[in-house]
Amino acid sequence: MSGRSDKKGEMMMVQADTRIVDVIRQMQEQRKQDRQIFYDIYSQQEKRQDPEKKDTGLFFFRGEKKAPFAVVCAGGGFYYVGSVHESFPHALELSRQGYNAFALQYRTGGAEVACEDLAAAISFIFSHAQELGVSTDCYSLWGGSAGARMAAYLGSYGPARFGGDDLPGPGAVIMQYTGHTDYTENDPPTYACVGENDGIANWRTMEERIENLDAAGIRTEFHHYPDLQHGFGLGIGTSAEGWINDAIAFWQAQIDES
Repeated sequence: MSGRSDKKGEMMMVQADTRIVDVIRQMQEQRKQDRQIFYDIYSQQEKRQDPEKKDTGLFFFRGEKKAPFAVVCAGGGFYYVGSVHESFPHALELSRQGYNAFALQYRTGGAEVACEDLAAAISFIFSHAQELGVSTDCYSLWGGSAGARMAAYLGSYGPARFGGDDLPGPGAVIMQYTGHTDYTENDPPTYACVGENDGIANWRTMEERIENLDAAGIRTEFHHYPDLQHGFGLGIGTSAEGWINDAIAFWQAQIDES
């Protein structure tokens, strides 16, 4: 059993390394085309007033012109931002399926400041939508672990609650492996997935939140995958492989009805 687990872990690491190389190549291709990859979400004055905002911003993975956008928030327990594993690959896959995707580099130090950065990011995208070439209709928020908490909080309370502009909330929230339990009866449609062997975010906790949303009449979809622990990312080569296509289909269904 231990040997099988080790081999599965090694395979996931190889797949992750392949995706990282894929992301870097895509960024290099964008630079060759003289396309901007990174966008600041705060002004220089705001960064001078709060130096911790210096490295915040959005990495843009372009899809089709005027297609809806997604913001992907990586996990890291609010101690670091695991973009290479949990937001860049997701954003790249979304862009390849025609959607405009942004990977958020946010401040560490807790959920509140991270959510403030997500609210600022959404406000930035709305105010620069024409320049960026994105539609603001039925946008989605994605996240894994700590990033899923951010997506859920913004879905529940909207950007203005965290210092952003008075804007519509997301048309869908996509969550991976988090123990987040807070919700409102006005939450957006929510997709969630988790591994059954997750020692950080018990799948029953995620299931209970989804059941509460269901009871409030909110559209949901929930998947729990055998043998998987925390942080499986795209899940390539695991029981979760293909989950991102299910999540995209869930979001697209909300777009079609909006």
